[in-house]
Amino acid sequence: MVTNSKFSPELTSARLQKIFQHLLNVIGPRHWWPGDGALEIIIGAILTQNTAWKNVEKAISELKKRNLLSISALDAVELAELASVIRSSGYYNQKAKKIKHFIRYLIENYGGSLQEMEKVSVETLRQELLQINGIGAETADSILLYALNKPTFVIDAYTHRIFQRHQWTKGRVNYEELRQFFLQHLPQDLYVYNEFHALIDYVGHHFCRREPNCEICPLKNELPQQNQMKEES
Repeated sequence: MVTNSKFSPELTSARLQKIFQHLLNVIGPRHWWPGDGALEIIIGAILTQNTAWKNVEKAISELKKRNLLSISALDAVELAELASVIRSSGYYNQKAKKIKHFIRYLIENYGGSLQEMEKVSVETLRQELLQINGIGAETADSILLYALNKPTFVIDAYTHRIFQRHQWTKGRVNYEELRQFFLQHLPQDLYVYNEFHALIDYVGHHFCRREPNCEICPLKNELPQQNQMKEES
């Protein structure tokens, strides 16, 4: 359970859902995650670690050119060749190993079938994914939500930054605490989980950067000083 003392009591379930609806109205649906099918989304989730999405797109394009974007092809390809193909994504040697680890897990546990994998509960799959070398919580939740349509929420650095700057969290809050906060304060709805995470990423990328641009941010009115001004007016 989320430790309530770590979160602002003002950020109720109703307010969180209102924030989601506001972002959806202002920014519009993000239609995330881009990808032709579950396998491409999974590979993208691994490749996007510590790099910009444009670099992932280049790597996926190269995989497609070489007919490597299939379970059998990724299993058969030599590690060095795979690393060379995904070079644009950065940390390509490590990421090639991570892809290989995932493909081996899929083959050994589900006969190489993502359809069979999708039949398993989100709790079981999450535990299994987190046991794979190179698959952390954010990548696991991205795979579950966007590739396998499982109800979970993805947390990233933007989520932490936005919550801290708006004083919705107090002190240090870890990944799982923040994930549980969203799960407990939102309806269990794949569309909401999908779009809310993507909208948070959009705000973080375009407005809540290291040097924030609060004046034009769609969450400007949620800043603590803005809320204080509302109460005083």
